[in-house]
Amino acid sequence: MTTHKIAVIAGDGIGPEVIAEGVKVLNAVATVDGGFRFDFTYFPWGCDYYRETGRMMPEDGIEQLSRFDAIFLGAVGAPDIPDHISLWDLLLIIRKKFDQYINLRPVKLLSGAPCPLTGVQKEEINMTFVRENTEGEYAGSGS
Repeated sequence: MTTHKIAVIAGDGIGPEVIAEGVKVLNAVATVDGGFRFDFTYFPWGCDYYRETGRMMPEDGIEQLSRFDAIFLGAVGAPDIPDHISLWDLLLIIRKKFDQYINLRPVKLLSGAPCPLTGVQKEEINMTFVRENTEGEYAGSGS
């Protein structure tokens, strides 16, 4: 069975709540599929971490994240922390260092997962949604 190592940064505000539900969904999908599992490692980075340390993540944060297959990142930001700090000192560092200039979202039907489309076989659904991150703060990213 394949194990996917996932770094989890729940973030701030509603981020931890959304991430917790997302982890439940991912584990349920893995259970239904039966061919893979997830190994989640949680990092306390975000605005609370900034209030305690003066940094959104530790100096070696990117090095730590590079050991994982994926990063599951929640909403980041808080009213008392300027946006340029939460954005440029965590989110954009991660995206730029890992060359994440697009959001690539593949869609496939999984075995045992219900589908609202009738008469469709799982092999017939294989789509990819692409959203570029090259505008606004992302300008200069990508190729």
